[in-house]
Order: sequence, then structure tokens, then C-alpha cells
Amino acid sequence: MSHSAAPKDLADLRRFRFERVLNEDPFTHSIALLGTLSKDQEVQAIIRLERTAWDASDAPRLFAEDGLIQKVQLEQSTDIYTWLFGWFGERREADVKINVVCPATETHIRKYTKQTYVMVRETPELYRDVVKPYIAAFPPSRTQWVENILQGTSEQSKLLYSDSDLLILPDMKWDLRTISSLYLLVLVQDRTIRSLRDLKKSHLPLLKSIHAQAEKVVSQKWGLGPGSLRMYVHYQPSYYHFHVHVVNANYEGGMLGMTVGQAHLLDDVISLLEIDSSEGDGVFQRMTLTYSLGSQSKLLENIQAHGGLPV
Repeated sequence: MSHSAAPKDLADLRRFRFERVLNEDPFTHSIALLGTLSKDQEVQAIIRLERTAWDASDAPRLFAEDGLIQKVQLEQSTDIYTWLFGWFGERREADVKINVVCPATETHIRKYTKQTYVMVRETPELYRDVVKPYIAAFPPSRTQWVENILQGTSEQSKLLYSDSDLLILPDMKWDLRTISSLYLLVLVQDRTIRSLRDLKKSHLPLLKSIHAQAEKVVSQKWGLGPGSLRMYVHYQPSYYHFHVHVVNANYEGGMLGMTVGQAHLLDDVISLLEIDSSEGDGVFQRMTLTYSLGSQSKLLENIQAHGGLPV
């Protein structure tokens, strides 16, 4: 860019003539724009905008009378989870999405606390002796918000697809606007499937239906074609009612749990079940699963107390 056209202040920036978006990165909250700037001459310019990081010292005054957030709008609420959009001032688009967990249990507090991670090898025996009892001990209230959706008492206006086997709706992590960060959630009606460990060959029709209906929804609603989605299952999941995550394949957000040691691609799950024997325990009941657990995890405490050791 020539020195004469380089912007020095807001007045200079206001001469920017937008042409197109070069890149949009939901993970870094940044966007790169191509256009022209003119002063003595008109030249092409790229402007990249990125949200600044949060300052922890601002935390006490975020919601104060004279605090940073001046306006909020309720987006949705399901049992203990609530999502809102917030504005720092009177702007056209929301500045921040606010997720609220209330009442928050000790488990929630542990989950959202910064922690280190270790890798655990879960053998079928460790699952039987420690993990399965841990899952069974969770009270129904932990997944009441899921039940509310499945039973039709909440979130019905959000549903993108529904049949006797499954529901598809936007995930709370998505802002409902940015297609490059599209994030949907598939919930199954079968309450007997708590996690990946429960899947058997008999579940193949359900899993294939999930895959097909998710592709159909994003094709019809957002025009995304084959190969545009990343569908995966978490193990360990954040809650024990079987569900599938559906995100835009171009979303690079590692914080969404799309990392090895947690995410299992739905296509791979289907493939393993297709080549599995139809007799006795299935592949997910027989195999050793390796995954990461945070140092705040109660499950990790149980595994360590039982004598199970990290990798």
C-alpha cells in the first residue's frame, strides 16, 4: 500500500470501500476484508478485524449498573441452561453470547474450571468396574433439559428435524448466524444408549439415519453439499444421553472437542459396526478406549482410586 493511502485515523478508515470477505475465523473471532482505500490514489487494501481478549479485571463489573454489558436479549432456555446475546452499547449486532448454567452443580464447576489433562486407557474391565457405575449414579436431573426437548416441552421452535427416532436442533455454541461455524446437535429418543460404549450393530439404522437427516437439513436450509459436515461422538461425553455433534467441516475450533482423544467420527463408528460380528458383545463393548480427562474430573478420581493408571 502506498504511504499516501495508508490510513492514519478513523476518517481514513471510513474511505475503505468493501469488496469481499477474504477469511472469517470464528475460533479467533477475526475477519479479513478486501477492498480499496483512496486518498491521492485508489489502492487495494486488506483489513483484518479481531475481537480483543477478555481482561479478567473487568469480570466484577460486567453486569454492574454501569458495567460493560448494557443490553441483553434472551435466546433460549432449557431447564438449567440459558443463552443470551449481550451488547456493550447500542449496536446492530450482539457483541457477545452469554451462556448461563443455573443452578450450577459441583460437577459443572469442575467442568468449567481451568485444568490439566491426562490420557486414560479404559479397558472393558475398567468400564465395567468404574465407568459404568459412575454413569449409572448420575441423577435424572442432570439430563432433564434433554428430556424436556425430547418430550416436546421445550425448544420446539428451534427444531430443524424430528421423527420417532431423533431430533436435530442448533447447538447452544452456535450464534445461529455464522454458517462457517454452523453447529447442530442430534438427540436420539432411545434412552438406553448412554454413550459410545452402548452402541451395537443393531444401532446401524439409527446412526445412518442421523447421518442422512443431518446432511439433508443443512443442504435444504443452508445449501451445504456433501462433504461439508464433520459429524462426531464424544467419549467421554459431557452428558450421558447419546447425541451426535454436527459442525461445518471448515470450523477449526479446537475448543469444540474435535480433537483426538475425545471425538470419534460418526462415519468411523458406522464403519466399525458394519464389519463387527452380530453375535455377542459388539466392538465398542470389547475394545479399549483411550481418552483425556481433566484433573478436575470426578471420573478421573474414581479411576485413580480403583488403581487405574494414566497412559
